[in-house]
Amino acid sequence: MYFFPYNNPYYQYPYYVNAPPMNNYTRHSEYWEKPAELYENRFETVRQNNNILLRDYGPNPFVVNINEASKQNNTYRTALWTGPHLQVTVMSINVGDDIGLEIHPEVDQFLRIEQGQGIVQMGKRKDNLDFERRVADDFAIMVPAGTWHNVTNTGTIPLKLYSIYAPPNHPRGTVHVTKADAMATEGGSQDHTSIPGRTQEEWVPYTGFLENKD
Repeated sequence: MYFFPYNNPYYQYPYYVNAPPMNNYTRHSEYWEKPAELYENRFETVRQNNNILLRDYGPNPFVVNINEASKQNNTYRTALWTGPHLQVTVMSINVGDDIGLEIHPEVDQFLRIEQGQGIVQMGKRKDNLDFERRVADDFAIMVPAGTWHNVTNTGTIPLKLYSIYAPPNHPRGTVHVTKADAMATEGGSQDHTSIPGRTQEEWVPYTGFLENKD
């Protein structure tokens, strides 16, 4: 005996037009007790004049168009999200300028270029950056903890990128409008080591082995 599904009262070809109703969250007011804008302000980006309001949204759940945020940013560094184990910042490097030679002994770093072109240099010693690559839009850079590194803008437009630190490397809510602001905050030297909460003397145990390594 053949089975004809079209005889099923809940099935009519080509669609289940008579199927029993499924949950439709838009019909249940209990799922929308708070205005939508409250959820947007808490969990997603806030916009002003159609621009993303660039500020630190951590550690709450957060969604952002990172390409748009990176290209919109005009500060040297702005923290976009800071949690207990990870931090995201957006950066803008002027033409002919660089991030500045630095090392993060306890922090792995990921950078992604969203606009422009440049050169990334890395090495175990700050006077021997033996790893060098050209980077441009859509390139990603992975910097292992304990590696001296620098990124230089070699293009004709600002270099826009975002950086991920694990664990976080800057205080929550950090905004460095210019590179000079960042250098002043982090010790006034271009060749700096970023370890939040540690003095220069406390950095020595983490960086000494790098200077002595052949």
